[in-house]
Amino acid sequence: MKSTLRILWNDDRGQDIAEYAVMLAVILVIVVGTIRLVGSNANNVFSSVASSVQ
Repeated sequence: MKSTLRILWNDDRGQDIAEYAVMLAVILVIVVGTIRLVGSNANNVFSSVASSVQ
């Protein structure tokens, strides 16, 4: 039992998957934040253009 636990404790194959998941989460947060910022600014620009056209 001890040897099995040591093997599992020292096994680092799953570490790569966890690192990729963290990187993906950070990238998604940055992308969503950028889209929200650009989206609200673009909405303001289109609204001002539409009001000036009318």
